[in-house]
Amino acid sequence: MTGRACLAAVLLLGFAAAVRADGAPQPPAAAARPADADAGRDALLSRLAATSDPDEADGIVARLDRLNQRSGSDTGDLLLARGVAALDGQKLDVAQQLLVALTALRPQWAEAWAARANADYLAGDAKATFVDLARALADDPKHLKATAELGAMLEDAGKREEALRVYQRALDIAPQWRPARAAAERLRAALAGESL
Repeated sequence: MTGRACLAAVLLLGFAAAVRADGAPQPPAAAARPADADAGRDALLSRLAATSDPDEADGIVARLDRLNQRSGSDTGDLLLARGVAALDGQKLDVAQQLLVALTALRPQWAEAWAARANADYLAGDAKATFVDLARALADDPKHLKATAELGAMLEDAGKREEALRVYQRALDIAPQWRPARAAAERLRAALAGESL
């Protein structure tokens, strides 16, 4: 079994194992968000699971994404904003430096790891991307952006069944979320075509 397959198996078995690229022991847990943000996030996740309206689901996911971008630390928020701006400006080296610093500063913040995974992906480093997504999902198994990115990476790697399971995990959290529904439907159709 390749390293990628092993990592995908860990992720698919519950997104529970924290994985670090350097294998170093995990630092003590630090609060990733203020408690009031967690309460608001929990309420949004409950609404997301219950809604039957795809428009509402997409809006809730957008609100969750904005909430996930708040770390509870002005420095962390600034590093994330500058890292994302560097990515948008195609300054990949700068973005990677900022996001490595951010994950060192806020190691339990899933959004930091998801942003770092995006930078790794743009740099063409699939292994680091998988590792960072694993870390994001270990810290926050309901991080929809990281879940969708993992599904897309597995799909791009030709691992359609694994990708479908990941998209299904996103649909368990957000049954009406259009991107996950479209991806799952596309993969189901492709897999049904293969079996014929």
